[in-house]
Amino acid sequence: MKVMATGTFDILHPGHVLFLEKAKELGGEDAVLAVVIAKDSTVERRKRIPIIPEDQRVQMVKSLKPVDEAYLGYEGDMFKIVNEIKPDIIAIGSDQDHDVKKLQEALDKRGINAKAMRVNDYMFGELDSTCKIIKRIKHTDFKDKTGEID
Repeated sequence: MKVMATGTFDILHPGHVLFLEKAKELGGEDAVLAVVIAKDSTVERRKRIPIIPEDQRVQMVKSLKPVDEAYLGYEGDMFKIVNEIKPDIIAIGSDQDHDVKKLQEALDKRGINAKAMRVNDYMFGELDSTCKIIKRIKHTDFKDKTGEID
């Protein structure tokens, strides 16, 4: 069974790994996990300018243990990559804004034989999102070897 997960995956953290592990589990013991990484232009349009460029984000996600395949998404039609990958399940993260019911309706309408499912697990912590990590970095004074603040 093939499971597809999507996201930005900018500044990887343990929550990303948990999401991908749980997404893969949705497909059972022999599942293949295909991960689609959002293009820089898509992230900029929806959230913010990504810190890590798209090609590096693909490379990092590809190296994660639960990931079998990694792809860079397309701009515009989000179903184009779904048609190419042909997943049995599309995993939606607990913090992703997608409405699972509406996504399922859109898949059905397009004749795409995949089930949309939400991963409810979330790794709560002080730095449990990329945005929180960025805020921490912005408010950190970095000292060089002499003790001077850069």
